[in-house]
Amino acid sequence: MPAEEQAAPQPTNSETPPPLRRRGLRLPRAAQPFRDGEYRILVSALTLSLFGAGMWLVAVVWQVIELGGGPIELSTVATGSAIGMVAAVLFGGVAADRIPQRRILIAVECTKVASISVAAFLALTGSLEIWHLAVISFVLGIAEGFFYPAYSAMLPSILPPELLLAANGVEGMLRPIIMQAAGPAVASAIIAAFSPGLAFVFIIAAQLLAAAGLVILRQTPLRRDPPAADAPAQHPFMSVLVDVKDGFVYMVRTPWLFGTLAYFCLLTLVLMGPIEVLLPFAVKDQAHGGPGGFALALAAFGIGGAAGSILVASLRLPRRYLTVMNLLWGAGCIPIAIIGLTSQLWLMVVVLFLVGFTFSAGAVIWGTLLQRRVPPAMLGRVSSLDFFVSLALMPVSMALAGPVGEAVGLAPTFLIAGLVPPVLAVTAIFLFRMPSDELQHPLDIHEGATYTPDGDDGTDDSSSTA
Repeated sequence: MPAEEQAAPQPTNSETPPPLRRRGLRLPRAAQPFRDGEYRILVSALTLSLFGAGMWLVAVVWQVIELGGGPIELSTVATGSAIGMVAAVLFGGVAADRIPQRRILIAVECTKVASISVAAFLALTGSLEIWHLAVISFVLGIAEGFFYPAYSAMLPSILPPELLLAANGVEGMLRPIIMQAAGPAVASAIIAAFSPGLAFVFIIAAQLLAAAGLVILRQTPLRRDPPAADAPAQHPFMSVLVDVKDGFVYMVRTPWLFGTLAYFCLLTLVLMGPIEVLLPFAVKDQAHGGPGGFALALAAFGIGGAAGSILVASLRLPRRYLTVMNLLWGAGCIPIAIIGLTSQLWLMVVVLFLVGFTFSAGAVIWGTLLQRRVPPAMLGRVSSLDFFVSLALMPVSMALAGPVGEAVGLAPTFLIAGLVPPVLAVTAIFLFRMPSDELQHPLDIHEGATYTPDGDDGTDDSSSTA
């Protein structure tokens, strides 16, 4: 066992809430987090935020099309969002470990309100241009870069360890149902009846309500030790850089973490561009669908994701959690190859349901894995590195998808997106010795607050015993 694991202090009551002991009717495993009042407030705000984000997914696509844009223009707008997210997420992780996460989440929602208000004003006055949407998407990407690390770091401060899998399952259910199904469905109805500009107004209302919910949420203490009294003073900027460096060092020295993130980085390169940029045109040009057809495709992805999340949240973590998680992501991409070959909307819907199911099922395992094996003081930074590394090539994927799709066609592009990921998954599993690591660090046995996170002393923890 690495020395850091032996010396790691056990979480105190101030770090980990006590298990719930309410008597009465036992809720299903996936619903047990809702017994906590603070969690109910947080998840309500998350739902409203995701609803607004889902409406934006459809509204911005059809606003680009209404302005005469095609795949390249939509790729430009999507790239702006991806660049903003990647640029901000590392600093978002440092902030999540230094600043009360509630304040960060409120600031994120207020930023969304201000940015989308500009888009709504320009759209409704007939002044909106493609470059405006690219800039606004960049700002929204920055906001998202701060949201995920803060939310991930806050959740273990509210719930005990045994409820984290269920809570991640709830998020995994809400994200697809609300962001890929309900939000797009409402937005498509508003666009069909009125315009994308009016859909922006409804998005603003959702984000305002989310911010209001976060305001009444109790502030949770930071799970980070204060600096030693005799520690040398550092310039704030240098202190931030040191925190970022520490996060990178921990990632590189933790094989299961580095291997999964490296794999997902390449997965993003081959998959995200075709899904985000080319799927609307596959629906429009191959299946002859409009906003309703695109919303149906996103809804299928969302419903599949909800089913996968609830299934995993209702079960114990699999014994081979690293292998199962990566194979879900890799094998789940195979049906994507069909999208470029079919003109049937129903078949696209089935494909996206299956992809949503496998991706969300894997994501629930991943979120719980981070919260169980990463030291609490490092969780914000590691969550931001999760976002940063896995999405580092997203701007490249977005920028390439439009030109590649027009140059070689949709069928070859979606074929590559479907068949490369499973090869990457198998390679990562064996190259980073994940089968032996998951056996030596079991998470399917409930260990409550006594679970010791992985060390970060530079030793290969895959060779140690848990």
